[in-house]
Amino acid sequence: MRKIAVCLLAAVFILTISGCGKSSGDSLKGQETEHQQSSTTQGMESVLETDTVDATSGKTGQNGNDTSAQETLAADDETVSNQNGQNNNAVQDSDVPVVYMSTDISAEGLMAVYEALEASPSGNIAIKLSTGEPGSNYLRTDLIGTLVQSFDDPTIVECNTAYGGSRANTAMHYQVAMEHGYTAIADVDIMDEDGSMTLSVEGGDNLTENYVGANFANYDYYVILSHFKGHAMAGFGGAIKNISIGIASADGKAHIHSGGTGGSMWGGDQDAFLESMAEAGKSVVDYLDGNILYINVMNRLSVDCDCDGNPAEPDMHDIGILASFDPVALDQACVDLVYEAEDGQSLINRIESRNGLHTLEQAEKIGLGSREYRLVNINE
Repeated sequence: MRKIAVCLLAAVFILTISGCGKSSGDSLKGQETEHQQSSTTQGMESVLETDTVDATSGKTGQNGNDTSAQETLAADDETVSNQNGQNNNAVQDSDVPVVYMSTDISAEGLMAVYEALEASPSGNIAIKLSTGEPGSNYLRTDLIGTLVQSFDDPTIVECNTAYGGSRANTAMHYQVAMEHGYTAIADVDIMDEDGSMTLSVEGGDNLTENYVGANFANYDYYVILSHFKGHAMAGFGGAIKNISIGIASADGKAHIHSGGTGGSMWGGDQDAFLESMAEAGKSVVDYLDGNILYINVMNRLSVDCDCDGNPAEPDMHDIGILASFDPVALDQACVDLVYEAEDGQSLINRIESRNGLHTLEQAEKIGLGSREYRLVNINE
């Protein structure tokens, strides 16, 4: 018993000594570091277990903990956000990607959020967007025209679909692009009209090669202009989907959908498909070596994609326009804003039913980008 008592006294003494000289700030820093490294769990379970903070107001999320706006806003009116709406004020260093946001969904608002990036595109500039099926929520030219025409001799680029529809062959696709007004604001290039070119995929779990439109290499800089929305297979579509499925040729789309197996587009492993989107996107980013930026427009937030000619009507409010040099941070910020919206449940259900957050997990894992970010509202 005496030996036990001595051991206990020694343990208490060691613990006391180890705590000396350690400020409360040091202790908090350790907690914050641990919080930074925690990953987002799938579904609403993650949201219920953590504080969700409204990106523009700093209000407390679903678990009701008391968090003031002062505590949730970073310096210079920059809001610090993290995966799936988690409050993470520890992330305030210059290495964290910035996501700029405007709540003004207009041609002027789009120009403002683009200009916040202070980008300098040069050479042959490609504007990658989805031309959209007739009847869908594709990006209208009255919104994007000013931005598109602000570049010297820009080209709107797209690739054919792999599922049929009005854009499954080149001639029909050019017709849709004309009907949607795109040929009136810029030249249009269906990049896989002459087939595919191959990009190497580094560090993927499913893909070793990605097949993009043969004309992909004709452009020096890519402006990825995406309509953020739900998606029947991916859960949601934003910047990552636009640089993977969107830039893939028709054959490349089938390759990604099959998870790299070459099998069925529709009956493959769901997680392999989601992972393959991230891997294909990384091959595009690696090839461009920094000559790319990303803009997501969060309007007409249907649970269905612009590839659906008869999408469900949106049942939530428009949110804004966001831009970044990091596609993962950008898509994560958009997802967080949906989770924080009082009327976002339909889109949340669509994302979770397809395990859509796994695309972000894989994208961060393979180095496509960061799920941590700083959200800067340029309207404030």
